Amino acid sequence: MAEYYHQDKVVEIVAKYGNNDKDTGNVEVQVALLTYRIESLSAHLRINKKDHSTRRALLTMVGQRKRLLKYYAKKDIFKYRELIEKLGLRK
Repeated sequence: MAEYYHQDKVVEIVAKYGNNDKDTGNVEVQVALLTYRIESLSAHLRINKKDHSTRRALLTMVGQRKRLLKYYAKKDIFKYRELIEKLGLRK
């Protein structure tokens, strides 16, 4: 079974997208962490199709990521485009 939230992976994401190791409030870090969690839950739901509470949590995270990306697009469109390119969103 896939691990839902690996701490090593979280540290790696914060280091890659943040300004420093403790920069978890950055929009880029938050979107990257949400993307990681969404991918993990999607894999879980492919196996467990009737897990409706997890499906609802997944939809909540997708909405939160969408709102953060909308804010980031208004704030700085060039960094927004760079971020979605890095994360592989909007195929």
